Amino acid sequence: MRMTIRGALLLGTCLGADAALAQDDSVFLGTLRIDAPDAQAVLGNDEITEDQVEQRNPSTIKDVFAGESAITSSGGAPIAQKVFVNGIEESLLSVTIDGARQNKSAFHHTGNVLLDPALLKSVEVSAGLAPADQGAGAVAGSIRYTTKDARDLLEEGETFGGMLTSSYGSNGQGWRNTLTLFGQSGGFEYMLSGTRATGDDYKDGSGATVVGTEADLKDFIAKFAYTTDSGKRLSFSASETTDQGLRASQSGFIRPDFAEVIGRTTMLYPALSRRKSYTLTYQDENPTGAFAPYVQLSWNEQAMDVGNLYGVNTSFSGVARNEFQLGNGTLNVGIDFFDESAEGFDNTVSPRLSSGREDLTNVGIFTQARQDLSDRVSVSYGARYDMASFGAADGTDHDDSGLSVNASVDVVLNDKWTLNAGAASTWGGFELGEAALVNYGTPWDYIGITTSRANAVRLGLRYESGSWAAKGALFNTEIDDINAVLPSSGARGATSDLTSRGFDGSLTYTGTRGFGTINYTYADVEANGSTVASTAYYLGRPVGHLFGLEAGYDATDEWRLGGTAQIALKNTDTAIELPAYEVLNVYAEYTPRKMENLKVRLDVYNLFDATYAPRSSDGLDLAGAVIPLNDPGRTISLTASLRF
Repeated sequence: MRMTIRGALLLGTCLGADAALAQDDSVFLGTLRIDAPDAQAVLGNDEITEDQVEQRNPSTIKDVFAGESAITSSGGAPIAQKVFVNGIEESLLSVTIDGARQNKSAFHHTGNVLLDPALLKSVEVSAGLAPADQGAGAVAGSIRYTTKDARDLLEEGETFGGMLTSSYGSNGQGWRNTLTLFGQSGGFEYMLSGTRATGDDYKDGSGATVVGTEADLKDFIAKFAYTTDSGKRLSFSASETTDQGLRASQSGFIRPDFAEVIGRTTMLYPALSRRKSYTLTYQDENPTGAFAPYVQLSWNEQAMDVGNLYGVNTSFSGVARNEFQLGNGTLNVGIDFFDESAEGFDNTVSPRLSSGREDLTNVGIFTQARQDLSDRVSVSYGARYDMASFGAADGTDHDDSGLSVNASVDVVLNDKWTLNAGAASTWGGFELGEAALVNYGTPWDYIGITTSRANAVRLGLRYESGSWAAKGALFNTEIDDINAVLPSSGARGATSDLTSRGFDGSLTYTGTRGFGTINYTYADVEANGSTVASTAYYLGRPVGHLFGLEAGYDATDEWRLGGTAQIALKNTDTAIELPAYEVLNVYAEYTPRKMENLKVRLDVYNLFDATYAPRSSDGLDLAGAVIPLNDPGRTISLTASLRF
């Protein structure tokens, strides 16, 4: 493996920042448990906290994962952005927003779950070892997005408040404005928020305009809740996110994930990506005795206007569970279900005509225990049993069921070293086909349709001493018999096997005024025994060696400085060599001492003006067929946030 001089400088800069931040060596470790954040991180279950989200100041979901190495995203407009965990696409993970399951896979040239991060609170990611209570179909793990409630925004004693955030950026970034109002009275609380982002096509590091990348996004969220004096809480949320801009199109279909398809004329088409979600949740937040219920119902729809075709995914899901308190831990027991569909339409006629539909229902029962067996040994283990029914577009029905099990252990070796190990065998069930392309070109056939299964293991160590922390783990995830979501010649019964194996780790220093982190991931991702292609839709992308860097330093009580970086080493495992790149983002944030409700921030993205396409991009190894979509060149953005 080879690193450029600039990459070495970036690593050195972050390490130097770590050393400069060193001030306090005393850290109270507290009680170590299997569900503690440090133990879970080694097991691949990591969290991007509220503080980290705020530090990264995201305007798209790609920005949320800045500085990470195990979790990456493709670039371009929000409509095109896909998320990958150790090189595996999110369509093979269980994805939820505020606990509500999200259906996906409407069109392969677009992202799976459209999400604006304006009110994002945190993201929890399980890589390969999803516990049984995180939902069905989590063959490669799970991604759990949590958005803010009114009580997250209100200061103590406040009954009403608001926040206005406005930013303007160069290089096509344009204007982005968010207005949020929130309040409470007695046990009732509410929050209303709207975001509007507009811009132009950006230029890459070489100065070339990347067509079809203009910002044109709308996001609306409404949340209401009532909490009794005894802690019984009933909440309802509704949201709608729309990305509707001019996108690159060839031969009647948008391809916002490519800069150009060689040999085909690129036109601009007013494409649409829209997600609607409604969620009702009941929870006892102050349980007494053995009864601590959580009940949720949700419905969401994701629609895609992709040119000649229109695809719609819907999902109605629910869960009822109870967490029992044991003498040395907890036992979570429950039942969940989902009823989902994928339907395609001919978009060239009015009204649109359906070309076919698939339906998938699933009911699962689960239990997950988390216990401290001693002061040094903690365990988590669980199982779920799912029963699925798949309705094919040709009118046939297919039923199957399967058992999933998982177990992990956290062993304290001494006051600095801890060993972690985990394993899971997960039944994946059936996969809905791509909504927009149901029966397109030829009627789909379902000969050989089957269900998938994943087997995953992780083995890792973590080290903590004062302000320093390090962790590292070997991982291996194998998923067999993945349905052909995007079938060739309509053969939905074709299957693929996917493997992601490698290592991920990090080194972190946390001082009294700042921190510095270096993340490293090596993932060898293979489909059917060969290195996965960069257009292996609904499977994964070739990763190789990735470094993610993040640092922040409070220079004074008013000024905070920081940045993120990603370094990708050259990948020679693919049919066409993937080039190395380094990109650095820096920021300075100012909060006036006499006006703490105001925050002003200057961001410089891609400081070195690098010309590059992220490693998770589509078409990187298709030279002569497509031109990959480069990320923006140097971009300067100014953001002001006013709380009132």
